[in-house]
Amino acid sequence: MPLSPSETRAVLERLGRRPNKRLGQNFLVDGNIVRKSLELADVQPGDCIVEVGPGLGTLSSALLEAGAEVWAVELDPELHANLAATLAVENPEKFHLLHGDAVDHPRASFALQSKFKIVANLPYAISTPWMEKILAGPLPERLVLMLQKEAADRFTAAPGQKNYGAISIFIEAAYQRRPGHRVSRQCFYPAPDVDSTLLHLERLPDAFFFNAAQREVIRSIFTQRRKQIGSLVNKHERAEELRPWLAQLVENGIPETTRPEAIPLFGWKLMVFT
Repeated sequence: MPLSPSETRAVLERLGRRPNKRLGQNFLVDGNIVRKSLELADVQPGDCIVEVGPGLGTLSSALLEAGAEVWAVELDPELHANLAATLAVENPEKFHLLHGDAVDHPRASFALQSKFKIVANLPYAISTPWMEKILAGPLPERLVLMLQKEAADRFTAAPGQKNYGAISIFIEAAYQRRPGHRVSRQCFYPAPDVDSTLLHLERLPDAFFFNAAQREVIRSIFTQRRKQIGSLVNKHERAEELRPWLAQLVENGIPETTRPEAIPLFGWKLMVFT
Protein backbone atom coordinates (compact mmCIF):
# COMPACT_ATOMS: atom_id res chain seq x y z
CA MET A 1 0.00 0.00 0.00
CA PRO A 2 1.17 3.57 -0.64
CA LEU A 3 2.34 5.68 2.24
CA SER A 4 -0.25 8.06 3.66
CA PRO A 5 0.40 11.82 3.32
CA SER A 6 1.72 11.95 6.89
CA GLU A 7 3.93 8.88 6.33
CA THR A 8 5.19 10.38 3.08
CA ARG A 9 6.10 13.61 4.88
CA ALA A 10 7.88 11.60 7.60
CA VAL A 11 9.98 9.65 5.09
CA LEU A 12 10.90 12.82 3.21
CA GLU A 13 11.89 14.52 6.47
CA ARG A 14 14.04 11.52 7.37
CA LEU A 15 15.75 11.83 4.00
CA GLY A 16 16.13 15.59 4.44
CA ARG A 17 13.99 16.23 1.38
CA ARG A 18 11.09 18.41 0.44
CA PRO A 19 9.04 17.73 -2.70
CA ASN A 20 10.90 19.38 -5.57
CA LYS A 21 8.50 21.31 -7.79
CA ARG A 22 11.11 21.66 -10.54
CA LEU A 23 11.36 17.86 -10.74
CA GLY A 24 7.57 17.51 -10.72
CA GLN A 25 7.59 15.58 -7.44
CA ASN A 26 4.05 14.76 -6.35
CA PHE A 27 3.98 11.46 -4.48
CA LEU A 28 1.10 9.04 -4.99
CA VAL A 29 -0.76 8.31 -1.73
CA ASP A 30 -3.82 6.44 -3.04
CA GLY A 31 -3.73 2.64 -3.13
CA ASN A 32 -6.64 2.44 -5.57
CA ILE A 33 -4.60 4.28 -8.20
CA VAL A 34 -1.66 1.94 -7.70
CA ARG A 35 -3.94 -1.07 -8.21
CA LYS A 36 -5.52 0.60 -11.25
CA SER A 37 -2.10 1.19 -12.80
CA LEU A 38 -1.24 -2.49 -12.51
CA GLU A 39 -4.66 -3.49 -13.83
CA LEU A 40 -4.40 -1.26 -16.89
CA ALA A 41 -0.85 -2.46 -17.59
CA ASP A 42 -2.08 -6.07 -17.23
CA VAL A 43 0.97 -6.87 -15.12
CA GLN A 44 1.72 -10.59 -15.08
CA PRO A 45 4.41 -12.59 -13.26
CA GLY A 46 7.60 -12.42 -15.31
CA ASP A 47 6.70 -9.18 -17.11
CA CYS A 48 9.51 -6.74 -17.86
CA ILE A 49 8.43 -3.28 -16.69
CA VAL A 50 10.22 0.03 -17.19
CA GLU A 51 9.30 2.60 -14.55
CA VAL A 52 10.08 6.32 -14.69
CA GLY A 53 10.48 8.25 -11.46
CA PRO A 54 9.95 5.57 -8.78
CA GLY A 55 10.24 8.20 -6.04
CA LEU A 56 9.60 6.49 -2.69
CA GLY A 57 9.01 3.12 -4.35
CA THR A 58 5.23 2.85 -3.95
CA LEU A 59 4.52 1.64 -7.48
CA SER A 60 7.80 -0.26 -7.71
CA SER A 61 6.86 -2.33 -4.65
CA ALA A 62 3.47 -3.19 -6.11
CA LEU A 63 5.02 -4.22 -9.43
CA LEU A 64 7.54 -6.45 -7.65
CA GLU A 65 4.82 -8.01 -5.50
CA ALA A 66 2.91 -8.81 -8.71
CA GLY A 67 5.92 -10.81 -9.94
CA ALA A 68 7.29 -8.30 -12.46
CA GLU A 69 10.95 -7.48 -13.04
CA VAL A 70 11.43 -3.72 -12.86
CA TRP A 71 13.92 -1.39 -14.51
CA ALA A 72 13.60 2.07 -12.94
CA VAL A 73 15.29 5.44 -13.50
CA GLU A 74 15.31 8.10 -10.77
CA LEU A 75 16.89 11.56 -11.09
CA ASP A 76 16.70 12.75 -7.47
CA PRO A 77 19.94 11.64 -5.75
CA GLU A 78 18.45 11.26 -2.26
CA LEU A 79 15.47 9.27 -3.50
CA HIS A 80 17.75 7.13 -5.64
CA ALA A 81 19.97 6.43 -2.62
CA ASN A 82 16.96 5.49 -0.51
CA LEU A 83 15.70 3.04 -3.15
CA ALA A 84 19.20 1.61 -3.61
CA ALA A 85 19.36 0.91 0.13
CA THR A 86 15.88 -0.63 0.34
CA LEU A 87 14.14 -2.09 -2.69
CA ALA A 88 17.33 -2.78 -4.63
CA VAL A 89 18.83 -4.64 -1.65
CA GLU A 90 15.61 -6.55 -0.97
CA ASN A 91 15.12 -7.50 -4.65
CA PRO A 92 18.61 -7.75 -6.18
CA GLU A 93 17.50 -9.92 -9.10
CA LYS A 94 14.25 -8.14 -9.85
CA PHE A 95 14.77 -4.40 -9.23
CA HIS A 96 17.29 -2.66 -11.49
CA LEU A 97 17.79 0.97 -10.48
CA LEU A 98 19.51 3.64 -12.54
CA HIS A 99 20.43 7.14 -11.34
CA GLY A 100 19.83 9.54 -14.22
CA ASP A 101 17.51 11.66 -16.32
CA ALA A 102 14.64 9.75 -17.95
CA VAL A 103 15.00 11.81 -21.15
CA ASP A 104 18.58 10.57 -21.47
CA HIS A 105 17.61 7.06 -20.36
CA PRO A 106 13.97 6.65 -21.51
CA ARG A 107 14.02 2.87 -20.92
CA ALA A 108 16.17 3.06 -17.76
CA SER A 109 18.81 0.33 -18.08
CA PHE A 110 16.55 -2.15 -19.86
CA ALA A 111 18.54 -3.90 -22.59
CA LEU A 112 15.57 -4.49 -24.93
CA GLN A 113 16.19 -8.22 -25.10
CA SER A 114 12.48 -9.04 -24.78
CA LYS A 115 8.99 -7.62 -24.78
CA PHE A 116 8.39 -4.93 -22.20
CA LYS A 117 5.83 -2.50 -20.83
CA ILE A 118 6.19 0.96 -19.35
CA VAL A 119 4.53 2.31 -16.23
CA ALA A 120 5.53 5.94 -15.71
CA ASN A 121 4.64 8.91 -13.55
CA LEU A 122 5.79 11.60 -15.94
CA PRO A 123 6.61 15.15 -14.86
CA TYR A 124 4.93 17.60 -17.21
CA ALA A 125 8.21 19.19 -18.31
CA ILE A 126 9.67 15.98 -19.75
CA SER A 127 6.52 14.25 -21.00
CA THR A 128 6.88 15.16 -24.70
CA PRO A 129 10.68 14.76 -25.13
CA TRP A 130 10.59 11.47 -23.20
CA MET A 131 7.71 10.15 -25.30
CA GLU A 132 9.47 11.07 -28.52
CA LYS A 133 12.47 9.03 -27.40
CA ILE A 134 10.19 6.06 -26.71
CA LEU A 135 8.51 6.37 -30.10
CA ALA A 136 11.88 6.16 -31.84
CA GLY A 137 11.68 2.43 -30.96
CA PRO A 138 11.83 -0.36 -30.06
CA LEU A 139 8.28 0.07 -28.87
CA PRO A 140 6.81 -1.21 -25.61
CA GLU A 141 3.73 -3.35 -26.06
CA ARG A 142 1.80 -1.28 -23.54
CA LEU A 143 2.18 2.04 -21.72
CA VAL A 144 0.34 3.25 -18.64
CA LEU A 145 1.36 6.86 -18.09
CA MET A 146 0.40 9.11 -15.20
CA LEU A 147 0.13 12.51 -16.88
CA GLN A 148 -1.36 15.89 -16.25
CA LYS A 149 -4.69 15.88 -18.08
CA GLU A 150 -3.47 18.59 -20.47
CA ALA A 151 -0.53 16.44 -21.56
CA ALA A 152 -2.72 13.35 -22.00
CA ASP A 153 -5.17 15.33 -24.13
CA ARG A 154 -2.31 16.63 -26.28
CA PHE A 155 -0.84 13.15 -26.72
CA THR A 156 -4.14 11.77 -28.02
CA ALA A 157 -5.63 14.81 -29.78
CA ALA A 158 -7.44 14.21 -33.07
CA PRO A 159 -7.03 16.13 -36.34
CA GLY A 160 -8.88 19.43 -36.18
CA GLN A 161 -8.44 19.85 -32.43
CA LYS A 162 -6.41 22.84 -31.28
CA ASN A 163 -3.91 20.72 -29.35
CA TYR A 164 -3.30 18.29 -32.24
CA GLY A 165 0.39 18.33 -33.07
CA ALA A 166 3.46 16.32 -33.97
CA ILE A 167 3.41 14.15 -30.84
CA SER A 168 -0.27 13.32 -31.44
CA ILE A 169 0.62 12.09 -34.93
CA PHE A 170 3.55 9.98 -33.79
CA ILE A 171 1.49 8.30 -31.06
CA GLU A 172 -1.56 7.69 -33.25
CA ALA A 173 0.67 5.96 -35.81
CA ALA A 174 1.90 3.40 -33.29
CA TYR A 175 -0.69 3.08 -30.51
CA GLN A 176 -4.37 2.71 -29.82
CA ARG A 177 -5.76 4.57 -26.83
CA ARG A 178 -7.50 2.21 -24.45
CA PRO A 179 -9.77 3.13 -21.52
CA GLY A 180 -7.74 4.87 -18.84
CA HIS A 181 -8.60 6.45 -15.52
CA ARG A 182 -9.08 9.96 -14.17
CA VAL A 183 -6.89 10.74 -11.17
CA SER A 184 -7.83 13.46 -8.69
CA ARG A 185 -5.16 15.87 -7.49
CA GLN A 186 -6.03 14.70 -3.96
CA CYS A 187 -4.36 11.35 -4.72
CA PHE A 188 -0.95 13.01 -4.39
CA TYR A 189 1.21 14.65 -1.76
CA PRO A 190 1.58 17.51 -2.18
CA ALA A 191 -1.59 17.95 -4.22
CA PRO A 192 -0.77 19.46 -7.64
CA ASP A 193 -2.76 22.32 -9.12
CA VAL A 194 -4.40 20.12 -11.77
CA ASP A 195 -5.97 16.70 -12.09
CA SER A 196 -4.16 13.88 -13.81
CA THR A 197 -4.97 10.94 -16.06
CA LEU A 198 -3.76 7.38 -16.32
CA LEU A 199 -3.27 7.21 -20.07
CA HIS A 200 -3.39 3.66 -21.41
CA LEU A 201 -1.80 2.98 -24.80
CA GLU A 202 -1.64 -0.41 -26.54
CA ARG A 203 0.74 -0.98 -29.45
CA LEU A 204 -0.93 -1.50 -32.81
CA PRO A 205 -0.20 -4.75 -34.69
CA ASP A 206 0.90 -2.62 -37.65
CA ALA A 207 2.61 0.15 -35.64
CA PHE A 208 4.09 2.76 -37.98
CA PHE A 209 7.45 4.47 -37.40
CA PHE A 210 8.25 7.94 -38.67
CA ASN A 211 12.00 8.15 -39.24
CA ALA A 212 14.12 10.88 -37.66
CA ALA A 213 14.00 13.12 -40.73
CA GLN A 214 10.21 12.85 -41.01
CA ARG A 215 9.78 13.62 -37.30
CA GLU A 216 12.02 16.67 -37.57
CA VAL A 217 10.10 18.03 -40.55
CA ILE A 218 6.69 17.39 -38.98
CA ARG A 219 7.77 19.16 -35.78
CA SER A 220 9.03 22.12 -37.80
CA ILE A 221 5.74 22.36 -39.72
CA PHE A 222 3.77 22.55 -36.47
CA THR A 223 5.78 25.54 -35.28
CA GLN A 224 3.59 27.47 -37.76
CA ARG A 225 0.44 25.43 -37.39
CA ARG A 226 -1.94 28.23 -38.43
CA LYS A 227 -0.38 28.64 -41.89
CA GLN A 228 -1.49 26.70 -44.96
CA ILE A 229 0.45 23.55 -45.79
CA GLY A 230 1.21 24.69 -49.34
CA SER A 231 2.90 27.85 -48.10
CA LEU A 232 4.77 25.96 -45.39
CA VAL A 233 6.14 23.39 -47.85
CA ASN A 234 7.22 25.95 -50.43
CA LYS A 235 9.09 28.01 -47.82
CA HIS A 236 10.61 25.02 -46.04
CA GLU A 237 14.37 24.43 -46.23
CA ARG A 238 13.59 20.97 -47.61
CA ALA A 239 10.99 22.26 -50.06
CA GLU A 240 12.27 20.28 -53.06
CA GLU A 241 11.96 17.01 -51.15
CA LEU A 242 8.57 17.94 -49.72
CA ARG A 243 6.81 19.06 -52.91
CA PRO A 244 6.12 15.47 -54.08
CA TRP A 245 4.46 14.90 -50.69
CA LEU A 246 2.37 18.04 -51.15
CA ALA A 247 1.28 16.79 -54.58
CA GLN A 248 0.22 13.48 -53.02
CA LEU A 249 -1.81 15.31 -50.40
CA VAL A 250 -3.69 17.16 -53.12
CA GLU A 251 -4.24 13.93 -55.08
CA ASN A 252 -5.77 12.44 -51.93
CA GLY A 253 -8.21 15.27 -51.39
CA ILE A 254 -6.19 17.45 -49.01
CA PRO A 255 -5.84 20.88 -50.66
CA GLU A 256 -2.79 23.13 -50.31
CA THR A 257 -4.90 25.54 -48.24
CA THR A 258 -5.23 22.98 -45.43
CA ARG A 259 -3.62 23.84 -42.12
CA PRO A 260 -1.32 21.23 -40.51
CA GLU A 261 -3.72 20.67 -37.61
CA ALA A 262 -6.38 19.48 -40.07
CA ILE A 263 -4.26 16.88 -41.91
CA PRO A 264 -5.19 13.34 -40.79
CA LEU A 265 -2.66 10.62 -40.05
CA PHE A 266 -2.78 9.00 -43.49
CA GLY A 267 -1.64 12.30 -45.02
CA TRP A 268 1.46 12.46 -42.85
CA LYS A 269 2.26 8.83 -43.63
CA LEU A 270 2.47 9.79 -47.31
CA MET A 271 5.62 11.78 -46.52
CA VAL A 272 8.49 9.65 -47.80
CA PHE A 273 12.10 10.80 -47.61
CA THR A 274 15.21 10.23 -45.52
